[in-house]
Amino acid sequence: MDRRTFMAAAGVAATVSSVPALGAGGAPAKFPKGFLWGAATAAHQVEGNNVNSDCWVAEHIENSGFEEPSADAANSFELWPVDLDLVRGMGLNSYRFSLEWARIEPEPGMFSIAMLNHYKAMIEGCRARHIVPVVTFNHFTTPRWFALRGGWMNDDSPDLFARFCDRAARHLSAHIGYALTLNEPNLSGVLHLVFPPGVGERLYASDKAMSEAIAKKFNVPLFLLGNGLWLPDAERVRRNMLQAHKLGRQAIKAVRGDLPVGASLAIIDDQAAGPDSKRDAMREQLYGEWLRAVRHDDFVGVQNYERTVWDAQGKVPAPAGVVRNMAGSEVYPPSLEGAVRYAHAVAGVPVMVTEHGVNSVDDRVRAQLIPPALAALKKAMDDGVPVLGYLHWSLVDNFEWNSGYKAKFGLHSVDRTTFQRTAKPSALVLGSIARKNGL
Repeated sequence: MDRRTFMAAAGVAATVSSVPALGAGGAPAKFPKGFLWGAATAAHQVEGNNVNSDCWVAEHIENSGFEEPSADAANSFELWPVDLDLVRGMGLNSYRFSLEWARIEPEPGMFSIAMLNHYKAMIEGCRARHIVPVVTFNHFTTPRWFALRGGWMNDDSPDLFARFCDRAARHLSAHIGYALTLNEPNLSGVLHLVFPPGVGERLYASDKAMSEAIAKKFNVPLFLLGNGLWLPDAERVRRNMLQAHKLGRQAIKAVRGDLPVGASLAIIDDQAAGPDSKRDAMREQLYGEWLRAVRHDDFVGVQNYERTVWDAQGKVPAPAGVVRNMAGSEVYPPSLEGAVRYAHAVAGVPVMVTEHGVNSVDDRVRAQLIPPALAALKKAMDDGVPVLGYLHWSLVDNFEWNSGYKAKFGLHSVDRTTFQRTAKPSALVLGSIARKNGL
């Protein structure tokens, strides 16, 4: 961190130091021994040149709905040791990253030992730095061949995913700290409900046009993105993904029974306003079946970015004058506490915050979000909610799907030409909390 960034961080830290975060008897709030403090990434969003993936095909189809291709991304495929040094240098003790299925199984049934060894080196690199690796087996992207078979619409997809989990676990599971099967599968078929008006419809139409163009190009009945809004049969996709999670968990556990396995779910802090609020109905639609499914898991990953207030008509607009993210949504620090409390109340298993952050080019928004959000999280923990750790999204600015590189979630910026990482003030804020294991 250069002097200018350090001074800016010190100024931000001073502005957030007054956040009330007291434990019993007025003592400073301390987190449990062994609490995981980390940052998160996903393979396609940071590695670069993921040429065998479904997303790469969609990024390069004529009239693509992606604003720009992922290209080199943050070049983390090569620079993963640098990223791990960033994690450790911040004072964090965990790192969430994903295996890229398309690299490991570029053709059906053909598993690359070289790629498995690549991720093995990352896992061992974490351990050498005293970092707990939290590994997601599938973070949205799927192999091109899988998408050309209909993706999660294919009723063979759960078995294909379980085969991948088995092979990857046999090579990699020995030193993984925690495993996640799927990332935010609960949003499949309902993602349009969480977007601002008009955005979901636009992305749905774009994904449909891309998928149909790719299917025509490759002369297949259906090409389906692993991270797309358009689903010809959403119920079938959800059913297959629920089964994929179950079989994937079983495959991982069969290799290493003591490895904690869960799934990460996107959970908004839904709040009720007035009589006949739609909140409970929306909760059931967005999370119900998945929160019940993870009751069989060792933990549930919670990924929270905002709240939604529901009245009898639908979403209530955010109050005037509030801080907003780049998408125009309210930045509301207590939303993390609400999401975690709700997830544990329904699932009944320990919670790990596998993503939390904000899309903002103004890092002051990020730096000022982290302490009050963690203070609220600690209140839930003090009330008995078992929380294993907090992993911030994201370690570095990265490729944010259809919007390309416009979105800024990172604790570090990345020069897209030199790939130089530069710490933002928020990195110092989170690192200071992690080093103290408290607020």
